[in-house]
Amino acid sequence: MREASSKNYGVAACLAGIFGILGVHHFYLGCWLHGLLDLSMTIAGFGFIFTDRPLLGWSILAADWLHTITVTTMLLVGAYKDGRGHIVTYPGQKLA
Repeated sequence: MREASSKNYGVAACLAGIFGILGVHHFYLGCWLHGLLDLSMTIAGFGFIFTDRPLLGWSILAADWLHTITVTTMLLVGAYKDGRGHIVTYPGQKLA
């Protein structure tokens, strides 16, 4: 049987929706490496935009944005796992 996460679904979904490309929701859910990857991509993207390689910067930010959309969708449908491998369940979701 799969286990439900102790993390709050509403908090995780709001963090993903508001601070998605920064990876704040990953830090909240205990996925530290994933959060660091998201944050690094955001910093690198903006770094390249404001230096001599804006196309590379926008490409990195676009990839980060697509990743955030995917993770947020997984959170919203109750298919995303926290850092301990437990499903972050939406209110009323039953695990089999």
